[in-house]
Formats: sequence, structure tokens, C-alpha cells
Amino acid sequence: MSKELYEAKESRQFAILRDIVISASSGQKSSAIAGLALSEASGLVGLSAACLILWDENNTPILTVAHSETEQEKKILFELEEELFVSLRKNNRLVSAYMSFGGEMPLSSFTMPLRSGEKILGAVIGIQKGKSSLVSEDIFLETLSAALSLAMAADAQLSPENLATLIKRERLNAITETVATVSHEINNPLTAVLGNVQLLLMKGEGLNDDIARKLKVIEESALRIRDVTQKLMNITRDKVTDYSNGVKMIDLNEEDTSSS
Repeated sequence: MSKELYEAKESRQFAILRDIVISASSGQKSSAIAGLALSEASGLVGLSAACLILWDENNTPILTVAHSETEQEKKILFELEEELFVSLRKNNRLVSAYMSFGGEMPLSSFTMPLRSGEKILGAVIGIQKGKSSLVSEDIFLETLSAALSLAMAADAQLSPENLATLIKRERLNAITETVATVSHEINNPLTAVLGNVQLLLMKGEGLNDDIARKLKVIEESALRIRDVTQKLMNITRDKVTDYSNGVKMIDLNEEDTSSS
């Protein structure tokens, strides 16, 4: 690399780190800062995918911010995280690492910790396609991880007293996004079912009693479904209850109590 290119790269590295700090000090949301920083760092270092993961005390991810060239690259990165890094952290106390993989599609990967004091609360991970090694970028990647840790701490997300609040907020965000999708997909066909059933019931004189009773059951069931989707849309907390085999479900009765 020529001196000019080296200096230009150093300048871009500094600019990325500076932007993280300035954005954090201005109160910008840390997830937005992380998304932009990962995108900029990926372009500079040649990462095909990068991700910031924050987890709770049980090492369950509660916040994920990712950047990737393609969905396939993101899939590869998450597979490395789930099948390799998670196991190494759990069984071998992995903190940081650089790894190179051969095969038909050689790639390098790294993981760096997100810290709050002495406590590790997440990681920055990434992959780079090709035979080059990410070890040569270790100073920048380690500094990037440290800067993102500071940005998240500045957003009051990594302090111990606010971690529980963050977990609840992210869980609720995930629940409400899922609920909005489910409700939309259910309510459209449900409206058609309910409307047609009620039209048929309005012609009651032309129906025998058995068909009328069955249509009434369909109407009542459809109305119950509508009520449930409405309760889902009004969720204000992540209260859950046991379902079966250790699976949890949203406690809609709790929502009724809280909204009354």
C-alpha cells in the first residue's frame, strides 16, 4: 500500500471513530450509531457482513444491529456466531478472536467484546471474504468495538441499572412488531369472513335452523379472533405466562387488567 493510500485509510478510520463519539455525545440513539458505524467500517476494511450484538445476563441476544452486502453474507455471519463464537464464549471463555477459514470460499472472521467496565455485555462480529487476514486490522477493529461500547454507554443502555429496562424495551419492540404483522395478516381475511357471514345471517328467513346456528358459531368465533387481535395491538408490557413444554406465551389477561 502506498503512503498516500495508507494515510487516506488512517484518515477514514479516524473519521469513523470521531463520528461515533460525536453522534453519541449529541444524544443520537446507539442502535442508529452502530448501524452507520458498521456500514462505514465494512466499506473501509472490506467486510462483507458485520453485526453488533447485545445480550442479557443469560447471554440471550436482546439487541442486534447488522450490516451486510447480501442476505447470504448475513446468514454466514450469524451461523458463525451461533455455531462457533457462542460455544467458545460459553465453554472456553472467549473474549476476542480472529479466525481464517479455507475451502472453496475462504474468509476471515473476528469477534470483539462490548464492555461496560469489567462486564462484557455484547460483541461486534464480522466476516471478510477472500484469503486476506483481518488480523492486520486488529487495532482499528478493537478501537471500533471500544468506541461502540462508549456510544452505547452514553445512551445509558449498558449501565447496570438500565440494562433491565433495555431488555424489556427491546422485547416489547419485538413483540409489537410481530403483533402488527400478525394482526394485519389476520384482520384482512377475517373482515371478509365476518362480513360474508353477517350478510348470510341477514337473510335468515332463507336459511334452515342448522345452517343458521353454524353461521352464528362462525360469527362468534370471528368476533373472538377480532377481539384477540385488538388486545394484541394494545399490548403495553411483555408479561408472559406458561404455555406448554417450557414455552411461554403473551399474557393477554394481564393486558386486560392493566388497561382497565
